Amino acid sequence: MRAFPVDLPSGTRYWTVLDDEFRVVPVADQWLRFLRFGRSRAELTTRSYAGGAAFYFRWCQATGREWAEAARDMGLFMVWLRYTPSRRDDEPGPVVCGPGMRPARGERRVNGVLAAVRGLLSYAVSVDAAPRSVLGQIYELADSRDLPEEAKGEDTGLYYRLRARHRLQEPQADVDRASDEELVAMFLACRSARDRLIVLLHARVGLRRGQVAGLRRSDCHLLPDSRHLGCDYEGAHVHVQRRSNMNRAWSKSKKEWIQPLDFLVVQGFDQYLDERYAILGEGGSDFPAGGADAAGGDGRAAGAAGEAVAEGAPAHGPARVRQQCRGRGRVVGRGADAPGPVPSVIRRAVPDPEPRPAA
Repeated sequence: MRAFPVDLPSGTRYWTVLDDEFRVVPVADQWLRFLRFGRSRAELTTRSYAGGAAFYFRWCQATGREWAEAARDMGLFMVWLRYTPSRRDDEPGPVVCGPGMRPARGERRVNGVLAAVRGLLSYAVSVDAAPRSVLGQIYELADSRDLPEEAKGEDTGLYYRLRARHRLQEPQADVDRASDEELVAMFLACRSARDRLIVLLHARVGLRRGQVAGLRRSDCHLLPDSRHLGCDYEGAHVHVQRRSNMNRAWSKSKKEWIQPLDFLVVQGFDQYLDERYAILGEGGSDFPAGGADAAGGDGRAAGAAGEAVAEGAPAHGPARVRQQCRGRGRVVGRGADAPGPVPSVIRRAVPDPEPRPAA
């Protein structure tokens, strides 16, 4: 069992589940198509859910259980998830972790898989592919008394809700954010203006990988007054919006919003445009994260936007920050806070642009 992408003639992609003979699992495919097109979920959402459903079908196949009736043993599935590592098709059977060994998957990953399985089984019940008793095996009836005060809102009455039966307690951990020194080292290790711009968009603006990869040149208003472009927002800023892009980049935020830019990011854009014009001239991709070294195309994918800087400086950038560039939704996460003072070393690395001759 595995997750597999499906590209439609319209250019839209969603993920489905294939069995060992590369046949589509019908109920999983129907559910994932419903999420993608009936509920307008993102492609990455179907990818995550397809992976979780594949784990469930794989466990049912390995233990000889029928998937529609295996929900009663969900606790055993959780143990299997925690201590059975994944393997490739050409590798022998996995060795199950013993006492004292680190679990193969953490609490957050297991809870994500369980959420996907609950969605799959709930949909199966709604289309009569699974008995209705399954809902009682994965949910329990709870009331509002165990909710925190913030979740209750202004309604002080007692109401009932469905609560997931199976869930691991996730440990509280501080967000591991890159320090100013690590950001400066990563910035100085960049080998192109494009890579420096990507670092600035993450660190100073606070954009996610998908938002950086999906940013278009028409979204960047860098002048003090953009009313001639039909935008009444004052000052330099970027428009962040969710839409379908050729490079499959996707903004996690459902609402369109405007993020102001400071002088450092504007200068980074200026250097990037000079570099881009010197290499591509008037051509090239419409995506700034597509890079000035690509003679056209549709821009970088969301995952490649974070890897651009990490792979550009393998010997100089801090290893922890390079790993964040590859694996985290927000490379540094500092953009959520108010940007602090600009380190002087970055001021020197991004000098004031030279005046351009008048057209």
